[in-house]
Amino acid sequence: MLQTMISAWKIPEMRRKILFTFMMLVVFRLGSNIPVPGIDRMQLTAMFDANTSGLFGLFDLFSGGSFSNFTIFALSITPYITASIILQLLTIAVPRLEQLAKEGEAGRRKIAQYTRYLTVVLALVQGIGYTFGLFRSVLADDSLFAKIVIVLTLVAGTAFLMWLGERINEKGIGNGISLIIFAGIVSRIPTAITSTIGGIASGEISVISVLLFCVFALLVVVGIIMVQEGNRKIPVQYAKRVVGRKMYGGQSS
Repeated sequence: MLQTMISAWKIPEMRRKILFTFMMLVVFRLGSNIPVPGIDRMQLTAMFDANTSGLFGLFDLFSGGSFSNFTIFALSITPYITASIILQLLTIAVPRLEQLAKEGEAGRRKIAQYTRYLTVVLALVQGIGYTFGLFRSVLADDSLFAKIVIVLTLVAGTAFLMWLGERINEKGIGNGISLIIFAGIVSRIPTAITSTIGGIASGEISVISVLLFCVFALLVVVGIIMVQEGNRKIPVQYAKRVVGRKMYGGQSS
């Protein structure tokens, strides 16, 4: 793998794509530290200190810490993923979309455009839910104007992440959305390690629990690799056919 990466780096075109992807991910991480306006930081910290596990922790993991800090990328890229899944399901159920999917590149571009529109709508709904519901207690300014500004900021953040992912697909190494999610998860690893070490030192977390988790995670990774790389050879029996006076087929492979 290391040799493959070295060989790829020696190719000028590939090197440019890698550097471009890296710069886009740096922009993502910088934006993940810019808080939305009008937030009471002390109230926000207190709220997440009381809800560090469960769904809060899961959302925070996939957003790379943007959720717990309520930054401009707090919605992360989840509205885009949800929109993509909805469009894929509708492609099967709606004849018009099914026809578009079969029209080649032009149809795919049209579906991608619909996905962007739906992403903005979902981000708007989610942003309203966050601002007027989940995070209302941490707002420094409870006026309607301040809430509208926060909602628009969150929607713009998701739209920008969607744009970053598409730029990585076009000018980078590809899989832009997956790389953004990966960068967010990886950014939480140092914090998780520090928290785990602190928990072990204070006695809140046992060493055995950590070891069992590591073994389980390793088994999951091995299982995924085996499923992805595994193959099964199925014998195929070709039917015989007669052409003129000659007989063809009948072999097996």
